[in-house]
Amino acid sequence: QVQLVESGGGLVQAGGSLRLSCAASARISSLNAMAWYRQAPGKQRELVASITRGGITNYVDSVKGRFTISRDNASNTVYLQMNSLKPEDTAVYYCSARTMVFLDYWGQGTQVTVSS
Repeated sequence: QVQLVESGGGLVQAGGSLRLSCAASARISSLNAMAWYRQAPGKQRELVASITRGGITNYVDSVKGRFTISRDNASNTVYLQMNSLKPEDTAVYYCSARTMVFLDYWGQGTQVTVSS
């Protein structure tokens, strides 16, 4: 069982920045991968960024060059630095963890609202 707690969401103007944090109850260095997803009203949940156990990162095209996923193994925390935010980034952002046996765990989500 892995518990995930997100924080850092909020209201920001377009062009601004936010940093999301995801604190895990397990050693993230033992997990297969960590990821951030988002879900906007009326839309499907989409993968925003991921980072593997080996440190390989991946981003959806719409956030490349603006968002950065990183992790701190010492504190078992994963971050999503979001710069140059756009109104279309508005969504609930979820942290996800995948174990070595491909079990997925989810946080409760944190709201990000970008005003124009």
